[in-house]
Amino acid sequence: MNASLGTAVVTGASSGIGAVYAQRLADRGYDLILVARNRDRLNALATKISSASGRAVEVLAADLANPADLATVEAKLREDATISLLVNNAGVGTHTPLLDSKIEAMNKMIDLNVTAPTRLTYAAVPGFVARGKGAVINIASIVAIAPEILNGVYGGSKAYLVAFSQSLKHEVGDKGVQVQAVLPGATATEFWEAGGMSVDMLPKEIVMSAEDLVDAALVGFDRGELITIPPLHAVEHWEAYEAARQAMAPQLSHATPAERYLATA
Repeated sequence: MNASLGTAVVTGASSGIGAVYAQRLADRGYDLILVARNRDRLNALATKISSASGRAVEVLAADLANPADLATVEAKLREDATISLLVNNAGVGTHTPLLDSKIEAMNKMIDLNVTAPTRLTYAAVPGFVARGKGAVINIASIVAIAPEILNGVYGGSKAYLVAFSQSLKHEVGDKGVQVQAVLPGATATEFWEAGGMSVDMLPKEIVMSAEDLVDAALVGFDRGELITIPPLHAVEHWEAYEAARQAMAPQLSHATPAERYLATA
């Protein structure tokens, strides 16, 4: 058995991308704390992973959209000094257009996709900084940079995770804390069925398996990437996008409006 790399907390771990992360991280030498709503699924996965890897696997059944459950997970992150990695994977999405969506569902999406990872990160990172070691992986989406593809609240929630990750890296990257945002495209998980659409309705050439997605994301993690986009083959497009963003940043605040906005005689 590999020497322990500490404990990884994986949210949304009962299926899909989260379950694959749990398996891969155990294989790498992490003990695990698995977080999701479905205790039965978590227990089955924990038994499977522990038997195969020999790693310690703890189950923490919690609905991260519920403030009391979220507080329980936050406390664990603050108090357990063995935790060295947080994977913010739990989330919900929809392909339903904005005007056809119920506001209560959109609020719940914000609670789970934005509030929960923010609070969990705030709970974990001070300990990482104090120990001089730790990592946060935020599972975002390609809709963070292409919000027209799906529901705009979903896209906005994932854009938040990208911005949050970029800012976090800027603040703590020199303190021993690694930060990565992963932007999956269409992935073969329960995401689609939960939104009322079969993944089989999508063109097969755009759908990646959860296993391939996580394996590619971990290559990016090992390389120290801040932004990892596994389905993007032409990486030069992202590099040009990011270079343009960085070039524009110093010019975004001036005392006078741009000339194109000045009234003409």
